[in-house]
Amino acid sequence: MTSMIVHTANAERLAYDVMAEILQPPADVDYLAWAVENIEFSKRESPFPGKYNPENFPYFDEILRALSPSDPCRTVTLMKSAQLGGTVLANIFTLGSMAMDPGDLLYVWPTVTKAENWSKMKLAPMLRNTSSLAKAFPMKSRDGLDSLLYKERADGRGAMLIMGANAPIDQVSVPRQVQDDLSKFENNSAGDPETQADSRSRAYEFAKVLKISTPLVMPGCRITRNFEDGSQEHLYVPCPHCGHMQTLEWENMLANLDEAHPEKAHFTCTDCGCEIEERHRAKMARKGKWRAHNPKAKRHHRSFYLWSVISALQSWERIAREWLAAKGDPASEQTFLNDTVGRAYVAAGEAPPWETLRDRAAQSDYARGRIPAGGLVLTMGIDCQIDRVECQVVAFGRDFRRFVVDYLKIPGHISEPACQERLDALLYQTWKNSVGRPISLDRVAIDGNAFTEEVWEWVRRHPASKLVMVRGANSDLAPLTQRVKKERNHRTGKINKYSRRFYTFNGSTLKMALYRNVSKTDPLERGFVGFPTGLEDEYFRQLTAERRVPKKRKDGHTEYKWHKDETQANEGLDTMNQAEVAAILYGIRDLPEAIWDRLEAERETPMPEAQLDFEDGLFGFAAKGEQQAKALPVQHRPKQTAAAKPQDNRWKKRR
Repeated sequence: MTSMIVHTANAERLAYDVMAEILQPPADVDYLAWAVENIEFSKRESPFPGKYNPENFPYFDEILRALSPSDPCRTVTLMKSAQLGGTVLANIFTLGSMAMDPGDLLYVWPTVTKAENWSKMKLAPMLRNTSSLAKAFPMKSRDGLDSLLYKERADGRGAMLIMGANAPIDQVSVPRQVQDDLSKFENNSAGDPETQADSRSRAYEFAKVLKISTPLVMPGCRITRNFEDGSQEHLYVPCPHCGHMQTLEWENMLANLDEAHPEKAHFTCTDCGCEIEERHRAKMARKGKWRAHNPKAKRHHRSFYLWSVISALQSWERIAREWLAAKGDPASEQTFLNDTVGRAYVAAGEAPPWETLRDRAAQSDYARGRIPAGGLVLTMGIDCQIDRVECQVVAFGRDFRRFVVDYLKIPGHISEPACQERLDALLYQTWKNSVGRPISLDRVAIDGNAFTEEVWEWVRRHPASKLVMVRGANSDLAPLTQRVKKERNHRTGKINKYSRRFYTFNGSTLKMALYRNVSKTDPLERGFVGFPTGLEDEYFRQLTAERRVPKKRKDGHTEYKWHKDETQANEGLDTMNQAEVAAILYGIRDLPEAIWDRLEAERETPMPEAQLDFEDGLFGFAAKGEQQAKALPVQHRPKQTAAAKPQDNRWKKRR
């Protein structure tokens, strides 16, 4: 008779074994040593080709140590300037994790398109060129285990899931993740994508989440909020003269900046007062020490701040020149602060009181309907309402200065012939400038967001070089101006012909810039906004009608949106934005000084007094009228009738 042996398990022992496995900290992981051994840059992708050299990036050493399992913090945040090597840091964390301590990893970009581009252009080449990972990721399609947005190790010990924050982030649980370009995350259909991503690592006690981005606008900037929630670590470097440890602050460089000699950009030691020059940078960086301004957060959240001045990838002269080019234009200043200084731009959330602007206009040295000195490019913004069309004429000059010239209201709907006829005439109207020269509109932008088909029917009759359609973008992160992608008619399915001359613009950025600039009172200051005498109070109420306010979503996340009182119209603000978009499309933001000089010579040189006899004067007047008429589209040329004779007779009487 065969005996049967029955094995019984110790349930308590099994429970302890499972708990020990779950609570066991990950194996020792040294990202810095792994980078030195495995990361190699080509000439195409780095000014430092060859093996990863910590001497070139000494400020990354401590951040890599914070990402290691040996550091107890769960979240690591890097708020930085653009093009500082932050993605290199994220790549070391990503690939080093898959090589040294395999497991699942989530990599989140702001959009699916950016995620796909990174996977194709960055991740795939790195996997091919990293010997320790080439075998683990052979990148051959194996039942969907190697695709553009999902890559699994051949041995099944870990996988990388790549996603865009514009789609809901769910159905995964990962011990490590990267949230790249975090400031550009926007809410998706399921709510806040950052909260969604954070929750994907909640089940892991020893998870690591790397958040990395250049900042954008405060209040509301995600990376700035994370930095402030963390340990707030700044890089302190020793003065090359006295050894005093200090941070290199942008305000210090700015205070010492000689605008005539940006090549002399430098800092001043906060202790001994000696000059700190760019030639000292490399040695100082190697001796730099990270110091936490909020040390109590270090155990759970370490946050770091880096800006271009400490990196060998950008010279101090170039930083100075970038500032001089941006100074005075809030939109350009925002880009400089975000990309070069690595700081959020503090938004002007509302304009000064409308009465302040009205009172300043009452003291203006030019009247409504005239172009003051310095106004060289003339544009107009048009906004369509159900019973009227409102138009604002603005002159733009050097150094981002602008001057309101006129504000007009045309009764009727844009589709009505009478309204169109008046708009036709307005497009080719002239306004006298400071020397008496008649100036016509250089570019006109009309809002095409409402009554799009009716607006297009009017727009298409005029040259694209003169008139374009525009609409505000829904996103605060949109480009300043951008051509609308091809759109199809929802009824016919055909591509709308207006797409080739239809542009979106970032209304949020333009409003913040305008509200900062209207506070300036010195007419010579860059960005100054001038107002004429003769404008109605309602214009100033409309211009200052909106403010940027926080709005809490149902998921608890706070968004910042522009809001206006329901009882107050805002066409004065809208048409100002449209006029500025017209000026941007004309090219005023990039016009070289030689073009400004030519415009000034052509438009602000006083007209010579006529020294003609009677017949020359008469024929010259008639020829000029005929020439102006021929410049109009055929349908707008005046008819030759006998009604013109009395006008000539009146001219003769004046002579």
